[in-house]
Amino acid sequence: MLRTAQCSCGQLRAEVQGEPVRVSMCHCRACQRRTGSTYGAQARFAREHVSITGRSTEFVRVADSGNRARFHFCPQCGATVHYSLEQFPDVIAIPVGAFADPTFPPPRFSVYAECMHAWVATPAGAEHQQ
Repeated sequence: MLRTAQCSCGQLRAEVQGEPVRVSMCHCRACQRRTGSTYGAQARFAREHVSITGRSTEFVRVADSGNRARFHFCPQCGATVHYSLEQFPDVIAIPVGAFADPTFPPPRFSVYAECMHAWVATPAGAEHQQ
């Protein structure tokens, strides 16, 4: 299966082959601020199955754990299209919304529940991790 994620203006794109290795939702405050929503939903793909085209600007954030996340966003429209996680060098994470595909697989993991808004629901069967 081939899927395409892109920014709002279409300049920055990520094409992925196959199914994600993980789909999760993160409720941490950093993801809330980054997305402007109550959580961030992301899909991780094996790096060798991702092809990126277009220009991006990078923002590096240091997590509470000390690990770095490198976010790549479009310098024209500002949308984040992909990011890498220092502790998982073999994968590229892509915000689920960048696919704009309502049939995308649901999150199977939910993390940082202590920051989750009380009215947010997680998908049935999602595993809760800290």
